[in-house]
Amino acid sequence: MASEKTGEKTNWIELIKKGNVSSGTAAVGNAAIAVAKGVASVMTGSGAMYASMMHSIADAVNQAFVFVGSVLAEKKPTRRFPTGYGRVINIFCMIAVMVVTFMAYETIREGIHLLQHPSESKGFWINLTVLLFSIIVDGLILFKAMKEVNKEARVEAKGFAGTVGSSFRNVKRAAPPTRLVFYEDLVATSGALLALVAVVVTTLTNFAAIDGISSILIGILMVIVAFRVGYDNMVGLIGVSAPPDVENKVAAIIFSDSNVTDIYTMRVVQEGRYYHVDGLIELKPGMTLADADDVKLRIREKLLGDPDIADVTLGILEDNGVKDWVPNPAE
Repeated sequence: MASEKTGEKTNWIELIKKGNVSSGTAAVGNAAIAVAKGVASVMTGSGAMYASMMHSIADAVNQAFVFVGSVLAEKKPTRRFPTGYGRVINIFCMIAVMVVTFMAYETIREGIHLLQHPSESKGFWINLTVLLFSIIVDGLILFKAMKEVNKEARVEAKGFAGTVGSSFRNVKRAAPPTRLVFYEDLVATSGALLALVAVVVTTLTNFAAIDGISSILIGILMVIVAFRVGYDNMVGLIGVSAPPDVENKVAAIIFSDSNVTDIYTMRVVQEGRYYHVDGLIELKPGMTLADADDVKLRIREKLLGDPDIADVTLGILEDNGVKDWVPNPAE
């Protein structure tokens, strides 16, 4: 964090512990799923299974890569990088987007090939077992990501329905790696369901085209995820303002000090999963410089007590008699 001294030795064990839990768990789970799907695809010749395997490989590689990025993003600020490494995770997520896009292209291409040259699928029970295993594991990873979304958004959610609904409403407020896991495993679970439908239909009917159609649909879902995650991280790399409710929370902490009369200007910028606060606050007239400085330091410490705030820079002014701060309307 920016409030800590720079130049200290990096403790990699501590950094790994702070790495994004969702992406680390998802990498392990999807690696196991990819192996199972790969074996099933070779044994049965199912195109839908092949497409689903490609998606699982992309997920496993991406989420392992993003986990490494989330660890590096936790490094303390240095003299060369005084605001820290928060945006590193956005770079890693952008590279992950490129991997997903390539896998999506391969999946769609395979789907088109299967439409032109349908192949006979066999090993129904192998496919069924692997896909049910995939749905269960991906579903558990997705639900864990949903809980992480709510945790990072500081939202209380009770029960299964409450957790799911709240995660969809607050996913924009989650850290970049958690958003990536959320979107990817949402598609992974949907893709496994599509593959399961394709396997059942091709086994029970002569509609062989469903294999290619499901492969193309899975590929399209991967493209949608790539664009969604890519846009979010592009915005993060440029530098994006905090959500209105976060700005209002910061303002509430500042106004909680009785000596503060107004906020002249304030900017809250999001970098990775942390926020940087920069502002000018107005204090009661007639205060000595020493007292005003004490108020500023006291407010700064309060703000840095929030685990989501990494850096605070405050200036002080005497009250100008004009109301400058207007709370942001909620999104």
